[in-house]
Amino acid sequence: MNPVTCIGLAVCLLMTTSNAKSQIINPKKILERKANKAIEKKTEQAVDSLFDKKEKQEPQEGTKEPAPVKTGNAEQKPVQDTVPSLLAYSKFDFVPGEKVIFFDDFRQDNIGDFPALWNTNGSAEIVTTNLLPGHWMKFVSREAIWTDELLKLPDNYTVEFDIIPIKGEEGRMAGYDFRLLQSINPKSYDHGAVPGKAGFLFSCEYFGRTGYRTYINSDEGADLGLSGTKEGQQYYQEENKKYHIAVWVQKARIRLYQDEQKIFDLPKAFPLTTVKMDRIRFEEGAAMVSNIRIAIGNPDMRSKLLTEGKLVSYGIYFDVNKDMVKPASYATLKEIAAVLTENPAVKIKIVGHTDADGADAANLDLSKRRAASVKNELVKSFAIDASRIETEGKGETQPVTANDTPSNKALNRRVEFIKL
Repeated sequence: MNPVTCIGLAVCLLMTTSNAKSQIINPKKILERKANKAIEKKTEQAVDSLFDKKEKQEPQEGTKEPAPVKTGNAEQKPVQDTVPSLLAYSKFDFVPGEKVIFFDDFRQDNIGDFPALWNTNGSAEIVTTNLLPGHWMKFVSREAIWTDELLKLPDNYTVEFDIIPIKGEEGRMAGYDFRLLQSINPKSYDHGAVPGKAGFLFSCEYFGRTGYRTYINSDEGADLGLSGTKEGQQYYQEENKKYHIAVWVQKARIRLYQDEQKIFDLPKAFPLTTVKMDRIRFEEGAAMVSNIRIAIGNPDMRSKLLTEGKLVSYGIYFDVNKDMVKPASYATLKEIAAVLTENPAVKIKIVGHTDADGADAANLDLSKRRAASVKNELVKSFAIDASRIETEGKGETQPVTANDTPSNKALNRRVEFIKL
């Protein structure tokens, strides 16, 4: 062999080896970089005047390699459910609707089945993971999954869900679409790039960037459509990471939140009064979805607590069978704290309630711990005097409705604030 050729082959071999080494993924380094980015982002966020001192950031939870999700015929690596501090949500102004009209955490569905409350022109299945609580609807499809029954939505409502982008048919993160829709076909699928009479599309592209599109399919609404994207790597979604998405609709206005960030605020998304959404659907990608909650109206906390003497809240969140208040509860707690701050003579009792799933004694204990946890956050994070707050747990003993559907169970899981 020619010496020059030998040298060339050796150089190519060295370059190939070097490139291969550079592509080796070190999980520990990735976790360290993510933890550092999360800490830097939280540190840069402004905090309310209620916080005079910065709280020490807690380390990211979980460093072990996740176990696979069981899906029947395939395995999908789950994400670890890291929980940021409440401080990260200090500018979070989303307040969920008061009356739950649709809820699905898929706990009533069997693993491997298609969920009972949904329809599709493709496929999806229910999966579980040992690192995230509950059941998840997994889809890897270019088709759509939608709520089977039409929704009766008023002018003011909220839509929330947890979602995890996963690998698609191409072997990499595929992204996904979420759509609010005014349907044409109440019993079937609305086709096309702009389906239905009108719609709001929230999309996550395969590389993680999010965007939106609004449209109205009528002569009057032909030129009223909007579209845009959220630039900035800190807003990009990542494969196998959980995100909480919240949509707040108030007549023509739509606000969308991703975790603690408000990423879109469209004051005139739907300026025509004829636009009335009646369905949600997921489509065009690959993801796992759970804890889908649709609720109408927002509570007048000041009036209910001071005038009526009782405030029932569905805006304080806990994981399944856990008592730690989730950071997405910040806006609700902030409003309750504001009422107490402005009325220093008012004392309250916090009462926790659960649904009927599980043992009676366990539910009673859980409700007591949750009430105590809410008190602790009001005292620690909002400087409310602890002597003004009593706590109690009722478990499953005082349901407001039957424990027979996911939506009814969601209504029974609540926190009540009673004026003393």
